[in-house]
Amino acid sequence: MAGYKINRVTSDIKLCLSELLREVKDPRVSKLLSIVKLDVSGDMSYATVYVSAIEGSEKTTESVKALNKSASGYLRRELGSRMKLRKVPELRFIADNSIESSAHISKIIESFDK
Repeated sequence: MAGYKINRVTSDIKLCLSELLREVKDPRVSKLLSIVKLDVSGDMSYATVYVSAIEGSEKTTESVKALNKSASGYLRRELGSRMKLRKVPELRFIADNSIESSAHISKIIESFDK
């Protein structure tokens, strides 16, 4: 039963965080940032958020530094007020370049078709 609750809360946090990332006013945070994966610990004290920017890996790492340094407190507070959780997890952001690598693989596949 506990696994079901973690999965449900994880999907709810992912949805809410994706909305909140659009509202961050920090110019270092990309507006085209997407959440690739979200892992919530079993006791719901930590959430690891894997993000990727469409602009590339440089913009992704810049955004992650800004999110971890200054915006994580704001995002955690807003997450707690919007979701009404008893225990709001501490957010850790990690850069993930899967969008960039999948675009590169797609280009390689298209080059073989020609």
